[in-house]
Amino acid sequence: MKLATYALNGKESWGAVARDGIVDLARRTKYATLFDALRADALGEIAKEANGKADVALKDVTLLPPVRTPEKIICVGVNFANRNAEYKDNSDEQKYPSLFCRAPNSLVGHGQPILRPPESPQLDYEGEIVIVVGKEGRRIPRERAFEHIAGLTLCNEGTIRDWVRHAKFNTTQGKNFDASGSVGPFLVTADEFDFARPFEITTRVNGEVRQHDTTANMIFDFAYQLNYISTFATLKPGDVIVTGTPTGAGARFDPPRWLVPGDTVEVEVPGIGLLRNQVEDEPR
Repeated sequence: MKLATYALNGKESWGAVARDGIVDLARRTKYATLFDALRADALGEIAKEANGKADVALKDVTLLPPVRTPEKIICVGVNFANRNAEYKDNSDEQKYPSLFCRAPNSLVGHGQPILRPPESPQLDYEGEIVIVVGKEGRRIPRERAFEHIAGLTLCNEGTIRDWVRHAKFNTTQGKNFDASGSVGPFLVTADEFDFARPFEITTRVNGEVRQHDTTANMIFDFAYQLNYISTFATLKPGDVIVTGTPTGAGARFDPPRWLVPGDTVEVEVPGIGLLRNQVEDEPR
């Protein structure tokens, strides 16, 4: 299934993406939000409603991040081969994942503008695959990790580069400007994927390929991430893990290639979809 959260005429809802639009599952089930359905472990239950006649057309709705109120958004940094070398700081490849958190209001949905703040021109892109947790777990064994995945979506993990260096040991500021990144367009349920095969990820800016790689080149794969993060934090349904970006972010060009108003950023993974957003300046 492809599941969407959306707004129509000022009201939020969610549903299954059908050939002719969206089947409104808030109307057809007892779950008001996709988050509620995940927390109730109800994806199997709602599947029988997902094949109904569409209630709304995709063109008429505003797509929102698929999970609106996750308890945790945990992001994995420097997670593709050659990304550590891309930093040019002569550091050794990391033994454990670099992690940081994002707030929900730092991410918008597919088709919505991502905002360059007035405090800095250094808005950058990072195309990433997102895991949405479907089953609660603590100290999840790697061999059972995929049992805990509800589905996958995409992220442009937008970053204000100079703000990630304001302090010695954190990246929080530069990763959490309001509406600086995006997630979507849909949550594609885990039963649609063969996790033994690598995913191919491409990021384009104005049609130009800037990032292209496969998850075969991840330093820490999906199973490791679920195992490692759940060692210190109980993962709960609806939690979001942003799994890492390939080389080719704008900061790594000489000179850097920052996003400017009017730019269009696309993140695409076959089987998951295409996430597209245009850049605007944040209103003062």
